[in-house]
Amino acid sequence: MRFVKDSAKFACLFAVAGLLMLGGCTKVASPEQGASADSTLKQVLQRGTLRVGDCLTFAPFGFYNKDGQADGYDVDLAKELAKQMGVKLEVVNTTSANRIPNLQTSKVDVVFCNFTRNLERAKEIAFTNPYVVASEALLVKKSSGIKSINDMSNRTIATVKGSTNGDEVRSLNMQVKIQEFDSSQAAILAVKQGQADAMIEDNNFLAFQATLDPDLTVTNEALVPLEYNAFGVKAGDQVWLNYLNLFLFNINASKQNAQLYKKWFGTEPRFPLNPQY
Repeated sequence: MRFVKDSAKFACLFAVAGLLMLGGCTKVASPEQGASADSTLKQVLQRGTLRVGDCLTFAPFGFYNKDGQADGYDVDLAKELAKQMGVKLEVVNTTSANRIPNLQTSKVDVVFCNFTRNLERAKEIAFTNPYVVASEALLVKKSSGIKSINDMSNRTIATVKGSTNGDEVRSLNMQVKIQEFDSSQAAILAVKQGQADAMIEDNNFLAFQATLDPDLTVTNEALVPLEYNAFGVKAGDQVWLNYLNLFLFNINASKQNAQLYKKWFGTEPRFPLNPQY
């Protein structure tokens, strides 16, 4: 009986040893070899530079200040992100039309550019949680007599190429002419010079523009449901997306985002980031 017990014990020990040997031969993936290896997060940290695509013709979100430096609400957020990551910031001037192509071709790591989340765009890129909320209104001359979209029949509305604003105007099924421009500043100039009767854009942006020119005003209306603007990133990079969402959670919870909004827009955020349904 003792021999049988010893044999059983030996067999058991042999099996355990075999498992340990097998385990020793099994390669355990290091973080660099896991899903994070190809993440933009790791690339940014290794490179030491964060490349943020920002629309620098869209004050106060992004613009060039008197010293020729990138400045604005989105730029301040980008500076804070780079600071928390411990890397340098490179702001890449971006247009509405090339936001998605610049992400897909890795010319930028993330886009901060008044980027409205929608299902069509989500087929090509990924979005973080929202960081600012807006609706749509019209920028018009005070002398135009235009009080709302209902006064725009047979008139011209300026929009920016690559934005969702043209589609929103078309969805209203009104007899209006849509004229597209390469930048927001060009669309505003068209209104000032009489080439367009109004410009449709986020009310946050338009309210700021009206403060810069006493001849301009913004209609008091919400033309579309609330738009939740977010950071855009390349599709399929969950590690980078998770990091950015945590960054946004932290600056919202600390009220830092609200403070930056008030700095640039002169008022508290009008709409909540997390609405009740």
